[in-house]
Amino acid sequence: MFTGIIEELGEIVRIEPLGDSARLEIRGPLVVQDAVHGASIAVNGVCLTVVDLKDDVFTADVMKETLDRSSLGATEPGSRVNLERPVRLADRLGGHLVQGHVDGVATILSREPGEHWDLVTLSLPAPLARYVVDKGSITVDGVSLTVVEAAADRFTISLIPTTLALTTLGIKGPGDPVNLEVDVIAKYVERLTLAQPLSGGAR
Repeated sequence: MFTGIIEELGEIVRIEPLGDSARLEIRGPLVVQDAVHGASIAVNGVCLTVVDLKDDVFTADVMKETLDRSSLGATEPGSRVNLERPVRLADRLGGHLVQGHVDGVATILSREPGEHWDLVTLSLPAPLARYVVDKGSITVDGVSLTVVEAAADRFTISLIPTTLALTTLGIKGPGDPVNLEVDVIAKYVERLTLAQPLSGGAR
């Protein structure tokens, strides 16, 4: 479980294609400090498992499913990526509950620079539209953000200077793909409200 508060801008060092998967080597001096084999690290919002560590680089295996359904398939050596270690039970929940399970990929449609922030408009995949609401939470490339305005096929977010400086959202522009994870609470609420009542037994 993560919070969407990015700890470090990392870098893809090497990508080794493995047929139906790939092995990524990612530089992240901060997040590897206490990492061990089997630890989880979110990379652009995708929860990956550490399979090897060497100096300030960790290695993770990525299935074809993840490459196809996230923006990780579009990365290449030199690409910058957002990195976050899992939240600990004693930590403050600075963002919102993030699973590291990407629900879809959006495209940046436009960005309007402001005096103190950028207003960014992104496409919204139709299957996710019902989970995205004005002033609700959403994760974009692993960053916990508040939706400014939601429409049927797009939504807007505001990026403060800290987010612009410390995450990939400061360097991405129109046409770039980003990973989306909607608020998991919204998905559970939907499932519960649509569930059929049990026949017989205790109520």
